[in-house]
Amino acid sequence: MQLVTEDNITDLAVERWATARDPRLAELMTALVRHLHDFAREVRLTEAEWMAAMQWLTRTGQISDDKRLEFVLASDVLGLSMLVVQMNHRLDPAATPATVLGPFHIAGSPELGFGGDMSDGLPGQPLFVHGTVRDLDGKPVPDAVLDVWQADDEGVYEAQLGEVDEARLRAKYTSREDGTYCVRTIAPKGYTIPMDGPVGDLIGRTEISHFRPAHIHFLLDVPGYEPLITHLFQEGADYLDSDVVFGTKQELVVRFEHRPPGETPDGGTSSEPWVEARYDFVLQRRS
Repeated sequence: MQLVTEDNITDLAVERWATARDPRLAELMTALVRHLHDFAREVRLTEAEWMAAMQWLTRTGQISDDKRLEFVLASDVLGLSMLVVQMNHRLDPAATPATVLGPFHIAGSPELGFGGDMSDGLPGQPLFVHGTVRDLDGKPVPDAVLDVWQADDEGVYEAQLGEVDEARLRAKYTSREDGTYCVRTIAPKGYTIPMDGPVGDLIGRTEISHFRPAHIHFLLDVPGYEPLITHLFQEGADYLDSDVVFGTKQELVVRFEHRPPGETPDGGTSSEPWVEARYDFVLQRRS
């Protein structure tokens, strides 16, 4: 019988996890064991610190449900989510860059027509986001579904409101034959990530800003093209340089132009001042 020591525990654990029947699982778990053990040795992890970490993970699981994805938030603020996105979406520099999904996306949003209002009377300044969906050659991409969601004027997403039982500030739009699309919503504002859970508790012990700059989420999954999960950020917004989830990219920063009452991009009119943002989504074909 081989006795376990501080010197051989890592090799023994790696040997055991290498028996995973799936080769990729074996690769992942053996690497995880090595890096976890190296981390513990590097920082000389104490028993009290190990227990605090176990309790933090437990609380993170306990606060999570089908609407609150606290582990996703933890991955986001550690930069892991954005690293995984960038490693797995090495797109052409001319294509729209990808960013994180975030913890607040809800599947099954209602479908709206060109310029349909997904704000449905919620307070805020009217915003029209419009442009085209096209490929790298400049050809329009018709029938592209744009899944859109955002926070309200208090920085809260529908997923954070347990009492809401209908779609709120989220919708699906479809590009027309010429690739054009038009989203009507309200101008977003910067907001703080949830600070009432284990992730917020950890952030609160640092000088890290817990704010995100004003943005709107977009998800485009078009047959024949690389899927795209991204944001559009308001030019000049606070926290662009300190986004707590590392999601800001210069190519996604868009000017919001203030317009007087009158004709709007959907072909209608507005009786109140509104805001216009133009952006063309450029998709890359699957290889």
